[in-house]
Amino acid sequence: MRQAFKYADLIAPCGMNCGLCIGHLRYKRPCGGCFKKDDPNKPDVCRSCLIVNCNFLSETESGFCFDCEKYPCKRLLNLDKRYRTKYGMSMIENLTYIKKHGLITFLNKEEEVWRCKICGSGLSVHRDNCLACGFKYR
Repeated sequence: MRQAFKYADLIAPCGMNCGLCIGHLRYKRPCGGCFKKDDPNKPDVCRSCLIVNCNFLSETESGFCFDCEKYPCKRLLNLDKRYRTKYGMSMIENLTYIKKHGLITFLNKEEEVWRCKICGSGLSVHRDNCLACGFKYR
């Protein structure tokens, strides 16, 4: 079972679980997530992400957007809206959960929520079916 999404360094400052990204879950040239700035497998759109490269973010204690003086900024609100609409996932809900319950509890919840009920593999937020067995979960 591929459970890479359970590792803390895959949770982006915006609340995205990079372990659920199709770019990370692909078997050829998987992306290492937002924090791996020099990763040659990182898509250009992720390299130039305005949220992960935000100057205000570097001033936060936690490294998460919820500690930013501008939270929630327009960029995060737009990203959250797109992910809620297209993929049924909210970065702002993720951040709220992390702030309230802690990162480890969030990771444990994510592992349960994003596991295929048929084969146990990790699911991608960007697909409607399990990449391992094809089970349609949405």
